[in-house]
Amino acid sequence: MLVRAITAPGLRRWCQSQRGAAAACFPLGRALLGVRGAEAAAFLQGLLTNDVTQLVAEGDAPPALYAHALNVQGRCLYDVILYRLHRSTAEEPHILLECDSSVLDSIQQHLKLYKIRRKVTISPCPDLSLWAVIPGDTSSLPKCADRALLLTPDPRAEVMGWRLIAKKGANLAEIIPGSQVGDVQDYHRHRYKQGIPEGVKDLPPGVALPLESNLAFMNGISFTKGCYIGQELTARTHHMGVIRKRLLPVTFPGPLPPAGVPEGADILTQAGKRAGKFRAGGGQLGIALLRLAHLHEPLCIPLHGDSVELRAATPEWWPKGAAK
Repeated sequence: MLVRAITAPGLRRWCQSQRGAAAACFPLGRALLGVRGAEAAAFLQGLLTNDVTQLVAEGDAPPALYAHALNVQGRCLYDVILYRLHRSTAEEPHILLECDSSVLDSIQQHLKLYKIRRKVTISPCPDLSLWAVIPGDTSSLPKCADRALLLTPDPRAEVMGWRLIAKKGANLAEIIPGSQVGDVQDYHRHRYKQGIPEGVKDLPPGVALPLESNLAFMNGISFTKGCYIGQELTARTHHMGVIRKRLLPVTFPGPLPPAGVPEGADILTQAGKRAGKFRAGGGQLGIALLRLAHLHEPLCIPLHGDSVELRAATPEWWPKGAAK
């Protein structure tokens, strides 16, 4: 199967700014589920925040969508990326669902609970591998490759580069000439720097709220689609227009304790007011849920009688005025 390479104008411009650098490919530990059948899109439409019917629309259907599956209280259960594998509306809909590998069993149970008599099949895809590709030069886009299933811009944000799905054991040098395999921790540090949450550590199931998690900024929600599980609270929050807390990238300017910063640690202002919670991180970078009112104040995390300073910032890719 020939690779489908899709580039958005914004991604192309970003790639050109990296001209001369090799593309870095990062193997991800995320799982892939196949959802296939005549009712695949309609089935997922009622379970996810985004408009999944776009994947089976005639014309210029998107190759990938970002979305969350919510519980009935409107809190995040799973963050997913959907990939369209069918090439036209004449083919049977075939959608790949990317999720945190630690929740693969539970998301299968969740989907099968609502499947009822839908004409869909749900099955893991252990024969496929998933890669994040941070591009260097647009000339590294492949013209032809027989071992890649899909290559598409990450639907969440242009700064996250591409997503690549290939058969297990595929030679990446044949798919993206001149590319280099990178350390996956560098990928996580990159997304923490950009404030992109991914997986259950950044988005604790039953705790994280989609709009506080910047789902709208990451193209992961439709406010015009029909009903889905958890829609009521999400729609009400959106129409009220008041979001007081958001996930933000944070940095630690000073040395960290040997054990690091615990996930879920309270973040305080200098005056001792609670400003938010640290979610997760790697090295000097991380992501935290913070009250926007304290965004520009000195912040710290109290640990064992001492405190660790941290600084928060708004990502450059956010819409202007988004942090107000």
